[in-house]
Amino acid sequence: MSKPLHIPTMAMMASEGKEPDILFWVGCAGSFDARAQKVTVAFCKILNEVGINFAILGNEESCTGDPARRAGNEFIFQMAALQNIETLNMYKVKKIVTACPHCFNTLKNDYPALGGNYEVTHHSQYLQELIDSGKIKMKEGGAFAGKKITYHDSCYVGRVNGVYEAPRKVLEALDNDLVEMKRCKTNGLCCGAGGAQMFKEDEPGDKRINMERAEEALDTGASIIAANCPFCITMMQDGVKAKDKQEDVMVYDLAELIVNNQGL
Repeated sequence: MSKPLHIPTMAMMASEGKEPDILFWVGCAGSFDARAQKVTVAFCKILNEVGINFAILGNEESCTGDPARRAGNEFIFQMAALQNIETLNMYKVKKIVTACPHCFNTLKNDYPALGGNYEVTHHSQYLQELIDSGKIKMKEGGAFAGKKITYHDSCYVGRVNGVYEAPRKVLEALDNDLVEMKRCKTNGLCCGAGGAQMFKEDEPGDKRINMERAEEALDTGASIIAANCPFCITMMQDGVKAKDKQEDVMVYDLAELIVNNQGL
């Protein structure tokens, strides 16, 4: 039986006169989407296991405003951002880690212009740091040893922010056989859910983007598609299901892979 999770809020910590080392920014998907909630739980399990002093905002966290800005509604974006910045600054937050590339990009690159200056890290980078520092000690011959895994670069971690090596180093630590898709790294292909595409109808065309990307992943012969974004996971799972391969190919976040490997 797994241990109960300890996930304090910033308000709880403040009431005890304590400050966490990091704020885990959960994001809308990680809070409300059933599939993304599993990633949130997996990441919290890892933080608990290695003894990281962290907290979440809980009910005080609202959307970063990313979908509004990408869809062209600057007013709604600034309203959301300024509210969050006020909350973050009230708690004197310095370091933020998030499992959502959209939140990562917005907090890191858009918030400073509005007075929100924080050290923002994507969870793939943070997991690599924990592995490199020896806090996460990978099991030899774990659940994924020797298995073929392909990695999908999410746009806002990869091409937008240039983070390519950290997630791949995490996968290397799992002792698996990493096979790259024909379009990867700086030439990676969007899964189709970026820039508010998640919330609108498809443009006219003869194929959905996620089908194109899922086909590339399946062509590698990998039994696992690794991703690091709640939107990418949804789009890749839908693509795999449309190809009737959901029994053969699984889509996982990096945090879930570590949890499964370590038996947490």
